Amino acid sequence: MRVEGLIDKILTYGKMIKFSHTIFALPFALSSVVFSSIFYKVTLEKLFWILVAMVSARSSAMGFNRVVDKDIDALNPRTKDRELPSGKISIAEAVIFISISSVLFIFSAYKLNKLCFYLSPVALAVIFFYSFTKRFTWFSHLFLGISLGLAPVGAWLAIAGKFELPPIVLGFAVLTWISASDIIYSCQDYEFDKKFGLYSIPQKFGIKNALKISSLIHAVAFVLFLSLKFLLNLGGIYTVGLFIIAIFLIYQHLIVKPNDLSRINFAFNNMNALVSTTYFAFSAFEVMF
Repeated sequence: MRVEGLIDKILTYGKMIKFSHTIFALPFALSSVVFSSIFYKVTLEKLFWILVAMVSARSSAMGFNRVVDKDIDALNPRTKDRELPSGKISIAEAVIFISISSVLFIFSAYKLNKLCFYLSPVALAVIFFYSFTKRFTWFSHLFLGISLGLAPVGAWLAIAGKFELPPIVLGFAVLTWISASDIIYSCQDYEFDKKFGLYSIPQKFGIKNALKISSLIHAVAFVLFLSLKFLLNLGGIYTVGLFIIAIFLIYQHLIVKPNDLSRINFAFNNMNALVSTTYFAFSAFEVMF
């Protein structure tokens, strides 16, 4: 019985931080590792600590977001059943979870190299700061993008120990890709955001214009992904992967319309997972084979 209770608790924590969404940023971090292997040696130990850093950083960020947004989530019909507003997890438990995840992230950065260790508190500050942005700026989507865009930059730093152009370009590509997708996702909270004074691009410009803005930002993301082909001298396999990703992005915009937001969750969850995993798969095949 106690084992079953422990499993249920673990699953509840996983739901709180939407652990399944780790697949959004992790493949791009791994893609950055693959690209770094063109120039540097990648060891299994490094790869292990990169994975630990990625999972722990995201876990602490999502836990922090849930604590900060607890009262807002309780008011929103879409989010009122989340783990904190519903009482499945207490604030104290969440704070302990965030603290453990943050310490694990800093320790994993220490195990990677000095630069990663020194920058780890800065990375945590950036990803925590995102949780406050929708209270004062409709650029909140871009702050989310920055949080995820740090993943490929950090992964490269873990291998190379220095900043270089390819991971920065990939970081900006991830930034624009997830920002555009988050704009689509936030359309479902348009009425709630207007009522309670929360900031978002849909709330600022309306749903129809927000979807147009999202499509333009997705176009920028695609150009940035494409630029890495020339920056790293990548070949046909990478190009095919980008073509497939372009289809996913276009489809994402075709199934979400201003007068029909019923497929937003599919567009955000499923299509973004396909984009990230496809990018990693074709990048890995390009470099390794």
